Amino acid sequence: MELYDYIGGETTIRKIVNAFYPKVLAHPLLAPIFPEDIEPVIDKQFQFLTQFFGGPSLYTDQHGNPMMRARHAPFPITRDHADAWLACMQSALEEVVPSNEVRAIIIDRLKGPAYFFVNTER
Repeated sequence: MELYDYIGGETTIRKIVNAFYPKVLAHPLLAPIFPEDIEPVIDKQFQFLTQFFGGPSLYTDQHGNPMMRARHAPFPITRDHADAWLACMQSALEEVVPSNEVRAIIIDRLKGPAYFFVNTER
């Protein structure tokens, strides 16, 4: 069984994304990176996480190959940014996913991409 199905599929992914972005927009390190119109970002995150966790290939179907490192390259991303992003995601998961074990699995899966996007030291 894919992680997508195990955590509750589309409904849970949508709840995670909706809990996550208010935290990102309130974070002093992360908020400046994101556009004022956050809705397209939220939609893309939903599509990406759906696909990343083993659900339908929504992101690829609409936007092509994710090439996430290239898509994030225009933004200076430090290890502090990655840590902050993961902390916001952890907080969102605590609101949405009741199981500590499942939250740990999700965060562990997201650490790879989060740190892969680091492209500067400051």
